[in-house]
Amino acid sequence: MAKQHRALLTRQELIRSAAEVFDSAGYAEASIATISSRAGVSNGALHFHFKNKRALGEAVEQIAAQILLRLTGRVPLRHPSPLQLLVDTSHVLARGLRDDPVLRAGFGLGGDPTWQSDVKLWEQWQDWVQLMLTVARDQGSLAPQVAVEETAFAIVAVVAGIDALNRTGAEWDARHAVTRYWRLVLPQLSTEAAREQLNPEGTAAEEVWSQKWDMAEACGDAA
Repeated sequence: MAKQHRALLTRQELIRSAAEVFDSAGYAEASIATISSRAGVSNGALHFHFKNKRALGEAVEQIAAQILLRLTGRVPLRHPSPLQLLVDTSHVLARGLRDDPVLRAGFGLGGDPTWQSDVKLWEQWQDWVQLMLTVARDQGSLAPQVAVEETAFAIVAVVAGIDALNRTGAEWDARHAVTRYWRLVLPQLSTEAAREQLNPEGTAAEEVWSQKWDMAEACGDAA
């Protein structure tokens, strides 16, 4: 049991180290030697857990997909305020992309021309945003003039833009940036009745969805 626990801890550290190296150097420039050194293990120990660099990239991307699913996949379509849910989740994702190297690297791989994968995290996020806007429209809280597909694209672009700015090393306050965006657009997106109930800063529910994900569980799933 102790041996299995040590192996799991090593796997966790390798995935995190790979994510950090992919994020800083890009997939093509990342090397097995750099990743293993950052994780504090030998190249042989790395290859015990992962066949090659491609397998590490797939593990990083898979865990990032699990995190995104945790943020977006547990909510029923009859949520009482889909627009507030959208606001809250955008806050959590923007902060996660800033603070969590595995989530950031997973999304980053999707924009790396040297990485090929069927996992499209930005597209998955856009699909969910569009779904929430559609639910809001069906419930009558979305303003009638709002074009769902175009609005979803704009919301995704804002989160992606904040992520890109954070990657430059600039000290961006993700919460403040997202709040300012929602403060600007919510009056145009929502009906008058729904608008009074919306908080562009996010609600207490945001704290529930932003709880730390279980790295051990995720690494097991990525095995």
